[in-house]
Amino acid sequence: MKEKKKSTPKYISFMDLPPDEQFTQFSPTKKQMIDTIKMIAYRAETAMADLLKDSMSKPDEARVLLRDLFTMEADILPDETEQTLTVQLHRFTNPASDKIVQSLTNHLNLSKTIYPGTNLKMFFKMVSNDNP
Repeated sequence: MKEKKKSTPKYISFMDLPPDEQFTQFSPTKKQMIDTIKMIAYRAETAMADLLKDSMSKPDEARVLLRDLFTMEADILPDETEQTLTVQLHRFTNPASDKIVQSLTNHLNLSKTIYPGTNLKMFFKMVSNDNP
């Protein structure tokens, strides 16, 4: 068994892989499109982090809070009669984070963003907040 292990090559060149196990690379145009999307997402995250930093005691943790916000559950409630798309964010485990995210939602609501492909105005709020 040891001899077999020693004789097994440590590295396999791409060309030596069976065709069904060879990975396909993105074409240059697809890679450029994916890189552009990543860059747009990074810039949006940076802008949101800059908005949060002013209300945080530890501004370096703004991206951590955003990462938590992006992965938490939310309720999405379209209302055709009112022409709104309400995004209700669930509460964090600590009130300080809730307060910081509430300030972000207030700023986002001022932008009066229309959800792409619809005529619905996006509105953000925390789940237990009944007032806009």
